[in-house]
Amino acid sequence: MRRLHLKPMRQLRDKAMRTAAHLGLALGLTLAMGIAPSLSDEWGQTPSVSSLALSVEDAVFMALERNRALAVEMLQPQITGTFAAIERAAFDPVIFGELRVGETEELRQFDQAALEQTFVRSERDELQLGLRQTLPTGTELELVFRTQRSDSSLPRIDEQFSARGGLSLTQALLQGAGLGTNLARLRQARLDTEASEYEFRGFVENLVADVEATYWDYVLASERVRIFEQALEVASQQLTETRQRIAVGQRPETEETSALAEEALRLQGLINARAERARARMRLLQLVNATDMGWETPITPLDEAQGELPSIEPVDAYLALAAELRPALNEARLRVARGDLEVVRTRNGLLPRLDLFITLGQSGYADSFSQAWRETDGPGYDYSVGLRLEVPIGNRAARAEASRARLSREQAQEALGNLEQLSALDVQQAWLEAQRTREQIRATRLTRELQAEVLRTEQVRFRVGSGTALAVSRAERDLLESQLDEVEAVIRYRQAVIELYRQSGSLLLHRGIDAPGPIGFDS
Repeated sequence: MRRLHLKPMRQLRDKAMRTAAHLGLALGLTLAMGIAPSLSDEWGQTPSVSSLALSVEDAVFMALERNRALAVEMLQPQITGTFAAIERAAFDPVIFGELRVGETEELRQFDQAALEQTFVRSERDELQLGLRQTLPTGTELELVFRTQRSDSSLPRIDEQFSARGGLSLTQALLQGAGLGTNLARLRQARLDTEASEYEFRGFVENLVADVEATYWDYVLASERVRIFEQALEVASQQLTETRQRIAVGQRPETEETSALAEEALRLQGLINARAERARARMRLLQLVNATDMGWETPITPLDEAQGELPSIEPVDAYLALAAELRPALNEARLRVARGDLEVVRTRNGLLPRLDLFITLGQSGYADSFSQAWRETDGPGYDYSVGLRLEVPIGNRAARAEASRARLSREQAQEALGNLEQLSALDVQQAWLEAQRTREQIRATRLTRELQAEVLRTEQVRFRVGSGTALAVSRAERDLLESQLDEVEAVIRYRQAVIELYRQSGSLLLHRGIDAPGPIGFDS
């Protein structure tokens, strides 16, 4: 019975050895035919295209200069600023004029005893010019100059000219009175403009953070490609050495399979790493708007992952910066201030309308246009003084507006408090992530050094015959993972610091970039 089992086992072993030999031949032919070397050209990248050499500062500069989304957002503060000009126009002086020419013809009966009726034709022409201005105090001034010509077909009535210069003043005493009420909309429009500047600053900060993070993603992907290429070369050397030892009878033929599998795994990882690098490259080209050079343009990063690393301050420093500089917080404070102005404006609308008006005029009459104006120095004058009252019954619209303004202000205050709490949470979490990744750098470096020593030990054991190709492959795999972990820890720390700067609102200050809203708004 035992011999019946030995025969199938031998057949399986022989089949496995033949399969390994075929796999080795296939992979060898694949490498010999240049299929693996063809992967050295990144996907979607033409080797003949000139390379774009970029440092992280160059990438940020190009993005600020050329990014299309930034060009769109840059116009928003200017658009919002036009609303302030519109509100300011309410206090601009207005020149007005009117020219009127009229003629009437009517049938009149002058003598009650006589039945005869007479057609009477009358002409009346009028020219009026004036200047009107509304002041922020609730005062309306109007200066008017008017001249008239009248004529009639009646006997003993000659052509007559009159001239008048008048000044009128209307002052709101209750509703519409006061600078705070009348300037509320203008001040709100200016706050909206300032809020749009903070919003733009936040966009610029996010763009800079995105560019820097993408740049380091590309550096990480490039480092992963380099590590996998080295690992593939080591795996190929191990396969060659294993075959040589099998050929001289020092190792069994079955060990070739593990060496082949390790080389195939390295090739698989290299393919994925190059694809990831291609994606990061295209994303970076889009952010710096260098796609006019072609999507296939290769990028040469000038900054290395293992360069000088930034340091971080205690978390309290970043919390203080965020409270003062974070654009979203300053924008929220502006919304609260805008709500305060709306409460002032709508509260005034609850009052009745009571206006004081004063009109002064000087008139002159003559038989010519010029003489009429000279006669305005004479005794002819007019004046009027009075009060105008208007009280809406119920005043429901004004009460509803005032109530809505108070509720909206309360909502904005609650939103500000919530945003301040979330901001502090974001900063502390970003600081903890920076701390974690910084400590991971030391840990992964130590792991990589120890794994390199383990690999050297396994290689020595393999050469003296006490180790196996499988153990060497496992050690190579562990070293590869430790190398990838080390470079990723460095990149993630750099990105964590960038995120910490962004959450604290100080990224632009650290980069020396001037943008609207550098000083916090105190409502």
